[in-house]
Amino acid sequence: MPDTAALDRAESLIRTIPDYPSPGIQFRDITPLLADAAALRAVTRALIEPFADGFDVVGGIEARGFLLAGVIAAEASVGLVPIRKAGKLPRPAASVSYALEYGEAAIEAHDDLAPGTRILLVDDVLATGGTIAAARELMTTLGAEVIGTTVLMELEALNGRAVAGEVHSLFVV
Repeated sequence: MPDTAALDRAESLIRTIPDYPSPGIQFRDITPLLADAAALRAVTRALIEPFADGFDVVGGIEARGFLLAGVIAAEASVGLVPIRKAGKLPRPAASVSYALEYGEAAIEAHDDLAPGTRILLVDDVLATGGTIAAARELMTTLGAEVIGTTVLMELEALNGRAVAGEVHSLFVV
């Protein structure tokens, strides 16, 4: 059963920073939540609850998705696959380009997973959906089975589900 008081506290710890990283963007700062042990524990458990025992590894999407994915992987006793921005890995096996709310980017991953590995994708925010859709495509290209995607928050007005598909969102803003 989720700790609703801790989840309410966690949500209250997320700050909005206007005009970052560019004018018109409302950046959601999760660092106060990450610093609160009870809030982080509650968020971690709530993010994986719908997928319990259904995944072999966690795919952490750069950059803040890494922070949540590492905690989730430790909590679930599974490994972690970093899904990185282009040029950050020493030997990327595959790359997928996508559109962001404020530009374009590409993500890459190694091909260290056995075919059919069940992966849970983790990110901090579902915005326009491009990053999550690209991560799904990337993992599928590498032979993994994406069993689901979980995010801390969804920016509902940006309609990211239209691009990303089914996503478990803990908080909807």
